[in-house]
Parts: sequence; C-alpha cells; structure tokens
Amino acid sequence: MNQNSKHIVVTGGAGFIGSHVVERLLKEKYKVSVIDNFDSFYPKSIKEKNTEGFINNPDVKFFELDILDAEGLSTQLIDDYDAIIHLAAKAGVRPSIENPIQYQNVNVAGTQNMLEFAKKKGIKQFVFASSSSVYGINKNVPWSESDLQLFPISPYASTKISGELLGHVYSHLYGIRFIALRFFTVFGPRQRPDLAIHAFSKKILNNQPLNFFGDGSTRRDYTYVADTVEGVFNALHYEQSNYEIFNLGNHHVVSLSEMLHTIELALDKKAIINQLPEQMGDVSVTYANIDKAAQYLHYAPSTSFEKGIQLFTAWLMNNK
Repeated sequence: MNQNSKHIVVTGGAGFIGSHVVERLLKEKYKVSVIDNFDSFYPKSIKEKNTEGFINNPDVKFFELDILDAEGLSTQLIDDYDAIIHLAAKAGVRPSIENPIQYQNVNVAGTQNMLEFAKKKGIKQFVFASSSSVYGINKNVPWSESDLQLFPISPYASTKISGELLGHVYSHLYGIRFIALRFFTVFGPRQRPDLAIHAFSKKILNNQPLNFFGDGSTRRDYTYVADTVEGVFNALHYEQSNYEIFNLGNHHVVSLSEMLHTIELALDKKAIINQLPEQMGDVSVTYANIDKAAQYLHYAPSTSFEKGIQLFTAWLMNNK
C-alpha cells in the first residue's frame, strides 16, 4: 500500500487498542475515519481522553456511530475507503455470560454490518479483531491457528468464532480479503479499567483489597499494546491469500501470581488480597504459537512483560 493516499476505517477507534491503532496509522500518513459509539461498558470520559492525541488531526474524521446502525454507516461514511480495521465489539468474557444476547447482536450482527458495508463500498481489505478466547479449553498449547478444534466456554468467545466464519463467507462470495487477528491479553497505557492489570494496579495504589480469583496458577500470554498494534498495521499490507487467521500473542506465559508480583514491584507496594474461587468462563492458560504471524506479518513482539508493566504503571500514575 502506498500510504499517502490511503483512507482506513477504524471501528472502536476511541477504545484502548483502537486509539493506539489510529495513532499508528496517522504516523504513517494515512487518512482515518474513526467509528465509536462510546459504549457504556466504561465511562465515555475515558474514551474521550484516549482520543486526545488525534481528535483534532485534519486527517481524522470521527463518527459517533453504532456498528448496528447500517443506515447511519451508509449515509455518513461517504468517502472511498481502502480498508477496514474492525475492532469494535462488546468486550469481556464474564459480562458476556450475564448478557449473551447483547453480545451476539453487537459482535455478530455488527460484524456482518461492517462486512456488508465493505461489500457495498468495494473495500477489499478487512482486518478483524478476534480473540485468544476462541481456543477455550484446548489442551494443545501453545495454541496454533492450524488447530481447527475450538472449545469456547463463553458467549464472547463464540461471537468471535462467528465473526471469523462470517469473514470466510464474505471473502469467498465477494473477494474481500479477511484477516482475523486473535489477540492475546493486550495490556499497556489506556488499558480498559475492567481488565486485571489495570484493576489490580488501581487497587494497590489506593490501598484497597483486590479480588484474586483461584490459586494464582492460571496463566496468560500477555501482549504489550505496541506489539499488537504492529501486527494490526502489518495485516493491512498482507496480500498472499484472501482469508487468513493469525495469533498475535507474545509466546510467553505469566501466572496470575507472577503478574501481581510484577505490579507490586513496579509500584513498590504490596497488594491487599481478597481470595475468591475460580470464575466461570475463565480458561486455565492462554499461550500463542506466533510462528505464522512472524512468517507472514513480520510480527516480532519486542516488549517484555516486566517492561510493559513498568510503562503501564508509569502511565497510570500520570493519569490518576
């Protein structure tokens, strides 16, 4: 892609990952149309702060729109676009268990709306934010994209599988190149306040007890946001096939206990722990095989977990 004339649609562009993606695109001189509906999952003020770095940029158009609003999409987004980066979704494993119908609507029907939009506008490159949660309780770790047996254990995970399959349909029928990126526990500055690293750090800073689920042995493949964003950016340039799935992880697992200890070290403060049983919908381990992304997307995560936590806690203390 010759960046200078390219115009990219980013859904969920005021969110944690989305705002970083928008900034990366602008750095490379793309034009960006951002769609976000300021979902009430967390305060609008947080998302507005996420956009401060680009909201007044002349190369950005911002649309406060819901991806379920097909009419709004077609009447307001009237330019020619080269690609869609579809990050908007109802997020979170546990809330999806409480409200599965809403997750199905937004994550599946919303994704279909965006694919319909791509079809009507002749947009041939579609990058989709999937999730490591699609693997579920798959014991074949590290998880590989070639493992076709998926065992999701939350409505959220099932909606992400549905999005990947819808992408295959539109790729086959309409020649849209669909790249699904399975994100593995992304963290860093602007991380959603409900996610463990953010929630734990805040509780420690405020001398409040934090809820610690299980015995601390659950393990996650934490990925620093700048590394994830590089993977997203490189997926825009992928052209070898019309449908592909890639893991974007760190190929390194950290236990819940290790994660908490690393935050304590970064903040130089001990946590007050409220021990609770394991939660429904949580898997015991997430672990990415990233060979495929390395080969085809030149994906090479370079931020260690410790370094990422230091960067995150520094951001958090500057943004109290």
